[in-house]
Amino acid sequence: MINLAVNARDAMAQGGTLEISSANISRAASGNLGHDLIKWDEYVMVEIRDTGKGIKKEDLGRIFEPFFTTKQQGTGTGLGLSTVFGIVKQTGGYIFPVSEVDVGTTFSIYLPRYIPIAVDVAAADVDRDDEDARPKDLTGKGKILLVEDEEAVRMFAARALHNKGYTVLEADCGEAALECFNDQNGDIDLLVSDEVMPQMDGPTLVREVRAQHPDLKVLFISGYAEDAFRRNLDPDSDFELLPKPFSLKQLAGRVKDVIGG
Repeated sequence: MINLAVNARDAMAQGGTLEISSANISRAASGNLGHDLIKWDEYVMVEIRDTGKGIKKEDLGRIFEPFFTTKQQGTGTGLGLSTVFGIVKQTGGYIFPVSEVDVGTTFSIYLPRYIPIAVDVAAADVDRDDEDARPKDLTGKGKILLVEDEEAVRMFAARALHNKGYTVLEADCGEAALECFNDQNGDIDLLVSDEVMPQMDGPTLVREVRAQHPDLKVLFISGYAEDAFRRNLDPDSDFELLPKPFSLKQLAGRVKDVIGG
């Protein structure tokens, strides 16, 4: 939602309207959406519509490709929409763009609707009772190097970890992270890094820092499914993975599990 809203804002430099709406789509209605790729099912639709400059027809088919961007050099990484696409596909959903130059763009997202059954409701009640009885302490100590090129995600994560008691060093790319790591003489308890970044990506960064400190703990954050993510890495590489999107509680919990204490 943040990535799509930021793109809409950038497309409306002279002002405009951003509209976000949602709706439940029934199984019967899913067959009349005009999208042949969608299988008949229950969905939750989220629609993000802007009145910006629009996307050219020849570019519309490439917007989900990693590193493809129509923004001016230095103002976009080309990774925002590819991350959105990865998250939507990971949930079994669909995303469709419709755009007209000088009129605006609409992204329609269809996510499989969760309909609880009696067993699920009962299990959720038990889990909730357990959580209420034994609240988990998510505070911790240690120095974390956080590497994330999406500013909104990085700010969210840094603030969350700082509030839990950690010292957080931030970097917006792999090169800056490596420089920071060297400035600290490797005195880092945990590296939290995005996977896909321009130039030096997360796995390359990890190989560089572990050449100096092979025991460094690593937590990747990624919009891709875990199986696909692990296939692209050294099979002997030791790391943890937190899929996007994640909540503050999920991030703090996973960091505490990895860093220990």
